[in-house]
Formats: sequence, C-alpha cells, structure tokens
Amino acid sequence: MLTVVIIVAAVIVVAVAAYALMRRENTGPALKKRFGPEYDRTLARHNGDTAAARQELGERVKRHGSLKERPLDAESLARYEAEWAGVQRRFVDSPQQAMADAGALLARLAQERGYPGPEQGDEQIAALSVHHAHEVEGYRTVRKAAEHGGDTERMRESLLSARSLYEALTGSAGHPQAGRPADHAELSDDPRTPRAHDDIPATARPESPAADTRTPKGI
Repeated sequence: MLTVVIIVAAVIVVAVAAYALMRRENTGPALKKRFGPEYDRTLARHNGDTAAARQELGERVKRHGSLKERPLDAESLARYEAEWAGVQRRFVDSPQQAMADAGALLARLAQERGYPGPEQGDEQIAALSVHHAHEVEGYRTVRKAAEHGGDTERMRESLLSARSLYEALTGSAGHPQAGRPADHAELSDDPRTPRAHDDIPATARPESPAADTRTPKGI
C-alpha cells in the first residue's frame, strides 16, 4: 500500500512540475525570448493585442514544442545540397521559378526532418516557427514571391533569407561547403551560370568572358 502511495505521489509531483514548466514557458517574457522576431510579427498581426499574440504562440508551443527533428542521412544531405545549389543557379534566368523551387525544397526538407508535410502549409510554418523562429520568415517570403512575383532584388533577398532556414534544417550554417555538393564546384561551362559555391547573383553573367569584364554584383 505504501508503495502505491509513493508512486501516485511521484506521478503527481511530475505532473505539477510539467504544468509549472509549461506555464512558465508560455509567459510573455519567455515567449518573446523564444520567438524573437516571430513574436513581434504575431503581435503586429493581432494589432498589438498581447494577450491574443501570446495565446496563439502558446498554442503553437503546445502543439509542436515536443517535436524532435529526425536526422538526415548523408545521401539525403548531399541531395539537398545539390538541389539548393541548383536553385541558386536557376535564379539568374528565372527568379520567380527559383522562388517556387526553394519553397518546395524547404517544404520537403522540413517534412523529412519530422515537421508537418507540405499539404499542411500553415501548420508546417507554425511548427517551424517554434523551433526556428529566427529563420522561418524567409520561407514565408519565398512562398509569397513564388505566387506573386515581384522586384528581382527583393526576390534575391528573400532567397538569401530562406537560405538561413535551409542551413538550419541541414546543419550546414557556417560550413564553407554549404549549398555546394562535394566534387561538383564546376556545374556548367556557361559563363552566365554561377558556380555552386557562389552566392546568389544580383545580375546575370555576360554571354562570354570577352563580352564584358565587369565583375557581377554579389550579395
């Protein structure tokens, strides 16, 4: 009998501690620290209503806070690196298509890491915002640009922003090989096409090396 009482008491203590932790994580300061720019964005969307913003963010934490990201194997990582390098090259001739490709790539990558799938677009973004609050906005912007287009420079900035989420999901941030598949630095003989390790170009390269010796603008 005493053993049963001890077990029940232990369960109650654990439950109370878990509840207290959840309440602490859902307070205003904790949510603001966790979500950063996402907190400000949500607050603005609720017209400054802090209670509504905190409730929405707190609900996201309840739904997705316990999500554990699945690891990527080496083959998957190499595939995504090659695909992302292709997206950056494609931006030269087709910026809006590059936006669509980047959005689709990030959707598949997030799903492979354990997030809701692409068919749950808003919920996928909500889950990503819980674990990658500082990077998720880039994903939103490329999705919007893919649908509505826009100024080329703004689309380039969107792709740069989205790359931070790509790096967070692949663990490639800060690594010189990020976005560059091994042994594939030279992917095209076309001088207009940037190398895989180049940053996203602002303008297309000249038709031939002799046609124009000016250096293309970088990021």
